[in-house]
Amino acid sequence: MNHMPVCYIVCALPQNHSFQPDSRDLVIAADGGYAQMGGVHADLVVGDFDSLGYVPEHENVVRHPVEKDDTDTMLAARIGLNRGYRAFLLLGGVGGRLDHTLANIQTLAFLRENGARAALLGEGETITFLQNESLRFRAGLSGIVSVFCFGKEALGVYERGLAYALTDATLTDTNPLGVSNAFTGSPAEVSVREGRLVVLYAGLPQDSDLFDEPSRN
Repeated sequence: MNHMPVCYIVCALPQNHSFQPDSRDLVIAADGGYAQMGGVHADLVVGDFDSLGYVPEHENVVRHPVEKDDTDTMLAARIGLNRGYRAFLLLGGVGGRLDHTLANIQTLAFLRENGARAALLGEGETITFLQNESLRFRAGLSGIVSVFCFGKEALGVYERGLAYALTDATLTDTNPLGVSNAFTGSPAEVSVREGRLVVLYAGLPQDSDLFDEPSRN
């Protein structure tokens, strides 16, 4: 299966994941993310540069005032959408200040609302967002899978191929029923008929069909 072109957004936290964008991809350093590139060239550097502490000498800098409504990551997400990208991977955006991590999860929701698939890559897990859809996982995985309602309720939630099955369940934002499930090594799937879910799983985006090109049957 081919993968969609990816907009990589590198955030300010240190991250240990190497990535190798190809010619179809877009790489955006969001403020302090410019110091976390790991040798990868940024196509664009965006932010108010309060975290980085200086304005980089780069051929493509989009500078914003410190007093602004969007986070630097959200600014980068808007640029990626405007350039036509519909797959986003945020690196260095999990951990550190909890408010920043929560803001980045809301950025995933914004991207999904605007027709993009998106994920936050943590040290040992991927966080992604589902809205009225399914996410499938390859066989051979181990570790946790946690699913949280994002909104008042999510209807018709199924978890298949995991240690604990859910069948046509309703999840709410006041009960963490979907926390701490686990892969069994079998192919697995999480789906929601109506509503929105935050899904956190042990593994990488390529362990699922998150960024697979839509079939053209």
